[in-house]
Amino acid sequence: MLAYRHAFHAGNHADVLKHLVLVQVLRYMAEKDKPYRYVDTHAGAGGYLLKGQQAQKTAEYREGINRLWSRPDLPPLVADYVRLVQEFNLQPGEDGVQPVLEKGMTPPLALYPGSPSIARQLLRRTDQMRMFELHPTDARTLAAHFGGNKHVQIFNEDGFAGLKGQVPPNPRRGLVLMDPSYELVGDYGKVIAALREAVVRFAEGVYMVWYPQVSRVESAQLPKRLMALSPKGWLHVRLTVSQPGERGFGLTGSGMFIINPPWTLHAQLKEVMPFLVETLAQFDGASYVIEEQPA
Repeated sequence: MLAYRHAFHAGNHADVLKHLVLVQVLRYMAEKDKPYRYVDTHAGAGGYLLKGQQAQKTAEYREGINRLWSRPDLPPLVADYVRLVQEFNLQPGEDGVQPVLEKGMTPPLALYPGSPSIARQLLRRTDQMRMFELHPTDARTLAAHFGGNKHVQIFNEDGFAGLKGQVPPNPRRGLVLMDPSYELVGDYGKVIAALREAVVRFAEGVYMVWYPQVSRVESAQLPKRLMALSPKGWLHVRLTVSQPGERGFGLTGSGMFIINPPWTLHAQLKEVMPFLVETLAQFDGASYVIEEQPA
């Protein structure tokens, strides 16, 4: 499936949830001195121009990161995530000069980092990155921005199939992010199949799965299917911000399912999810769910 391009959806409410959780898990992984491997099975282009034609077609970022961008009252964990996005917006321009802001100023919101760029800001020199992207244009963009580092490998391949060759890592510490587009209904089954095999090979790994909240039975069933294959503990968080359209379709929210989550994550999310609901809600029934089975 090569039609999907994440640029149309960059910075929306689903990205906010996904990357807020990703930041906290990455920070937890870095608390130990031992290096680890970060695997992104559906890496995308790595970064997106919000003023570009694709992002402007739907302008979904306006109901996502834009609602958080300049707020002075962000909870610390949300502020941490937003600060990383702001730092991504301070990249050097075409003239090679990096913008300089006076203390307390917020840069204009022009760019949104994909998951690889979020990870690169938090990974250490000794940590490894393995990124898979099937779309040839996005894979070339990734290579242009991430190439030249001996700890980074980029594959223009199917991430579902490629995950098998990445686990277990050496040393045996790893974090996997799996966030396909799910435009093909078969992606739900591929998530389960790829993770089932990965967990058998590397049971102690941390696995993060993003999924869309849409009017499909496969979407509703996915968290329970993931619970069934989790060998130890798991955490599931879901954010609902809008109602389906008149025909019953549309992205009403999204969820993150983490196998072997950090023990700190439940309390962190319990603290910030009410704020995200209030800030990102597009209707009165906006809500969140947090479920957990400790290891």
